[in-house]
Amino acid sequence: MEKMRQWGWLLGSFAAMLLLVLFLARDGSYDETTNPVRRSLRSIIPWQQHGVSLTAKNRNRVVLDNGIVKLIFSNPEGNVIGIQYKGLDILEMGNEEDNRGYWDLVWKKNTTDKLQATKFKVITARPDQAEISFLRTYDVSLGNGTNIIPLTVDKRYILRRGASGFYAYGIFERLEGWPGVQDMDQIRMVFKLEQAKFDYMALSDTRQRMMPTAADRGNGEQLAYKEAVLLTDPSNPEFRGEVDDKYQYSIEDKDNKVHGWISTDESVGFWMITPSDEFRTGGPFKQDLTSHVGPTTLSMFVSTHYAGKDLGIKFEEGEAWKKVFGPVFVYLNSAPSSKNSTSILWNNAKQQLFKEVEIWPYNFTQSEDFPSSDQRGSVSGQLQIHDRYINESLLPASSGYVGLAAPGEVGSWQRENKGYQFWNQADEEGRFILKDVRPGNYSLYAWVPGVVGDYKYEADITIIPGCNIKLDNLTFEPPRTGPTLWEIGIPDRTAAEFYVPDPYPTLLNNLYNHIPSENFRQYGLWARYGERYPHSDLVYTVGVNNYTDHWFYAQVTKITGDETYVGTTWEVVFELHNVTNPGIYTLQLALASAHSAELQVRINSQSDERPLFSTKLIGGDNAIARHGIHGLYWLFSVEIPSSLLKEGNNSVYLSQTRGGETFQGVMYDYIRLEAPSSHTDSQVVI
Repeated sequence: MEKMRQWGWLLGSFAAMLLLVLFLARDGSYDETTNPVRRSLRSIIPWQQHGVSLTAKNRNRVVLDNGIVKLIFSNPEGNVIGIQYKGLDILEMGNEEDNRGYWDLVWKKNTTDKLQATKFKVITARPDQAEISFLRTYDVSLGNGTNIIPLTVDKRYILRRGASGFYAYGIFERLEGWPGVQDMDQIRMVFKLEQAKFDYMALSDTRQRMMPTAADRGNGEQLAYKEAVLLTDPSNPEFRGEVDDKYQYSIEDKDNKVHGWISTDESVGFWMITPSDEFRTGGPFKQDLTSHVGPTTLSMFVSTHYAGKDLGIKFEEGEAWKKVFGPVFVYLNSAPSSKNSTSILWNNAKQQLFKEVEIWPYNFTQSEDFPSSDQRGSVSGQLQIHDRYINESLLPASSGYVGLAAPGEVGSWQRENKGYQFWNQADEEGRFILKDVRPGNYSLYAWVPGVVGDYKYEADITIIPGCNIKLDNLTFEPPRTGPTLWEIGIPDRTAAEFYVPDPYPTLLNNLYNHIPSENFRQYGLWARYGERYPHSDLVYTVGVNNYTDHWFYAQVTKITGDETYVGTTWEVVFELHNVTNPGIYTLQLALASAHSAELQVRINSQSDERPLFSTKLIGGDNAIARHGIHGLYWLFSVEIPSSLLKEGNNSVYLSQTRGGETFQGVMYDYIRLEAPSSHTDSQVVI
């Protein structure tokens, strides 16, 4: 009996202690580091190793810890001033506290606001999850006489039990009556990693390697702009003579899902995972920054890169607005040290991306402004193409991109910057489904690779929670007035199929040496045009020249003997066997990019004082300088009276007339000359 009593006492004591631990653990604000009972039992309570603790007893610090990842925040500013992964410091602790992990916003003529919060709040604190908020409200009494942007900004962070990383999102809001805002050009989240540790960057299966350091850039030679640096004295001799430029690491948003850095010595990876594009601006083809030398990892939510001021957000006086950016998942992983560790870490990060996509939209966020899946709706249908000059029958919009964005004009989605967008790619039959769409009013847009122009559904679409809208078969009739006489390029919204010159051997980024299709990312290619055409300009003869090796990827300016940059004129020579007279021919002119450019069209006379057509001054995407094979898409249908044409050889002159700078110019996507609809010539040149 005595032994039974002893066992009963021991069991009772253990049960009491366990209840005490459970009681203490349920209060996420009670940190095990200040609780000796909890700390001493950590080794014998397995789940407790993965419980989330939240400490905010030091009024200047907030700490989240789940036993794998530990996050330290400044209080109340909300900067991420420390990240520890399995005890290893991840951020550059030598930086100032507001220059390690932070949000920032650029507005008002390049004024940077680091969105320092003024209030900390615990949203939820449980052993399975903690969510915290760092809030900055706007004082409307300040009016316009302040550098504080009239926005309420709520920065949220979530740490979950057992998670090898954390979630972050921001809620941005304007109330009615607040002052207007001009040029809100950038919103992003930034992490500056430990320079002594992180030396290997990965953006995709092919775009990854060891990288130079920030000090290497500092010791280098600045080139045409500050972001591009020639590495003249790097710490690793292998980088000597290379060019490093953060724009060389840009990615289209539809492909910008996971990127980051690896510490090869520690075999630890730090990754930015973005499971959805719904909160990014400009649609799925908008290009933006990812990771770059620093080592720095970004999550870009709003920017004017590769688009220009068209994507800068503006608010009228009194305009109300609210948007949630994110959540994104910051993932950390590790692997045994080996020659394959970088590959193992990268592949594991991709697997984590797939997991995050599977559970999107997240159901664990605590803000009512982020609806879960059952609060969203879907749209499905089939898109077909009708182009009677190709086929009288309807053709499936195979692999077409279909999306919902704010109501607007045809193609307006690529300049849309305040709402949400939801895109997917149709199958071979043109069938599509857009899932998990937030409630709201939208227009349905589409474009199809290989087809000119944009599609817009005739009616707006209203999404309500739980709806499943099935549209009738949709028919896209692309711009067309008559049969094709000739064409140059592929209508894919990029200049990738045209002639991209070899890079300068002394200005290489060796990341792309083994990827010929990425040659356009090399520095200085624009200068190759002047070398190729020192005394004249490009002349392209239909039926003789091949656009893949003759049509230069960008129509850039050319420097003269007095160091002045001037515009250029390209000539397209073609033959007509007969001319439909009277009649109207049409030049479908699709541009993949434009920067401070004006494109003028003349027919059969380069000296005409007045052009047949002018785009006027267009574009600000700076894609030529930023190694992007496209920026925003432009389409012009130019009518050519038959009186300007003749039997035999004809010429179209394409003049980019603006000069003065290196990077002014256009990239072409596709050019097509169409005969009048009554044209019956069987000898057309295609």
